[in-house]
Amino acid sequence: MFTFETADQKEVRRFRIAQFNGRTATFRSSGSTVTGMVRSIVENKAINPSVWVVTLIPSPPKANAMRPAPRFRAFAD
Repeated sequence: MFTFETADQKEVRRFRIAQFNGRTATFRSSGSTVTGMVRSIVENKAINPSVWVVTLIPSPPKANAMRPAPRFRAFAD
């Protein structure tokens, strides 16, 4: 699991929508990228301005699927 804090309300909204719809979300910070399912979003009200703690479950990286080459030669003589 990957846990981080954010104060960006737009980012938190994006994570909540991804969690509700069952989609993966991507978090980028200082050159590192984590993609996975959102497990939880908790607001920490003790800090002003509000900070949210987001927990992601990383998904395994997908292999780059290349398109297969065409089976016929176009414009062949």
